[in-house]
Amino acid sequence: MSVATEKRAKSGGFGETVKIVVQALILALIVRTFLFQPFNIPSGSMISTLLIGDYLFVSKYAYGYSRYSLPFGPPLFNGRVWAAEPKRGDVVVFKLPRDNSTDYIKRVIGLPGDRIQMIGGVLHINGEAVKRERADDYVTTDALGAPVRVARYRETLPNGVSYLTLDLDPNGMEDNTQVFEVPPGHYFMMGDNRDNSTDSRVPPTAGGVGFVPFENLVGRAEIIFFSIKEGDSVLAIWQWPWTVRWDRMFKFL
Repeated sequence: MSVATEKRAKSGGFGETVKIVVQALILALIVRTFLFQPFNIPSGSMISTLLIGDYLFVSKYAYGYSRYSLPFGPPLFNGRVWAAEPKRGDVVVFKLPRDNSTDYIKRVIGLPGDRIQMIGGVLHINGEAVKRERADDYVTTDALGAPVRVARYRETLPNGVSYLTLDLDPNGMEDNTQVFEVPPGHYFMMGDNRDNSTDSRVPPTAGGVGFVPFENLVGRAEIIFFSIKEGDSVLAIWQWPWTVRWDRMFKFL
């Protein structure tokens, strides 16, 4: 093979590699924008459903697409296309209404037109108490590694969706609230860790969430695809045998 032929072969090989990389990046962008987007859980507001260190996939197509379905949320259009309303009990990623940029994850509790209120730590929807049953304690550890038991309850919504909530403080600040009337086109979100969740019970003026516009919904949480213990690095692959929470892998929500 001549020098010129060898140079052309190398050039062609490099060009083919660049082409494959570009195609892979475009495919990844399409999947992230229109199908599934990965998120990780940085806070404990959804314990014990979601733990700090969980990594999950969110379906972008579940509720149709808004400007917030696109990277950086460019104001290309208003509202949603191919819209489908969330169901009560869905675990949803949404953009925080007071800045339209921060990602939050909570559970849909109130639909448009609902009246939501907390009375003595019990959720009420449209004047009716939601079924709440004592479950086994959630066991965690304190800063010194000592075991701590937290009261846990099974809550069942009117549509039959059931999940576990934590009650860190039987007299928590948001255990007794006013009646919240959910406006048209908005949703009322709450964390499952009720006394450690800044959610729709707290107005935006007080640093909370308030009512969430339909447009701000990013997608529905579907499955935990990876989970690592709180405080451990996902990049420390050599530590995975004892830092990965194997029992949480591929857990559907």
